[in-house]
Amino acid sequence: MRGVRYSSDSSTPVALRVNGKTYEVSVKPNETLLDVLREKLGLTGTKKGCDLGDCGACTVLLDGKPVNSCLVLAVDAARGEVLTVEGLAENGELHPLQEAFIKYGAIQCGYCSPGMLMSLKALLDREPHPTRDQVMNAIAGNLCRCGGYHKIADAALAASRAGNRGSDDRL
Repeated sequence: MRGVRYSSDSSTPVALRVNGKTYEVSVKPNETLLDVLREKLGLTGTKKGCDLGDCGACTVLLDGKPVNSCLVLAVDAARGEVLTVEGLAENGELHPLQEAFIKYGAIQCGYCSPGMLMSLKALLDREPHPTRDQVMNAIAGNLCRCGGYHKIADAALAASRAGNRGSDDRL
């Protein structure tokens, strides 16, 4: 049977919209969003854990939804808006989730923190005042080897209370 030969060495130029900026990069058809973020764009906050979609360390938001960037092809991500942990802070101010992670000691070794933050950002965007159960469900796909889930949930709930930077209920 004759067919078209596919070469994984061929690259395709794509425009990736990441953290509000457009990057023109050349990617291989089988190259993951995770690898492009880390190796081509230098955005190393997104962590490579299992590289199988099981640990959540590589979680980013794609069009506002949490995805394991190790399972998303970079060419497919070019159709949407990507937000990484580097994009959470605005104008030099940490996001309320980042502030809460610091205040509540939700960062132990820190390896899972970027993925946790992104999963929780998606939750708070969808549900500004979640319950503890909703928080735990939102991070169900993110593994923390240190076992800091309760502090992470406490931080997320505190961030939801702080929500609006102008409110009196700040962290």
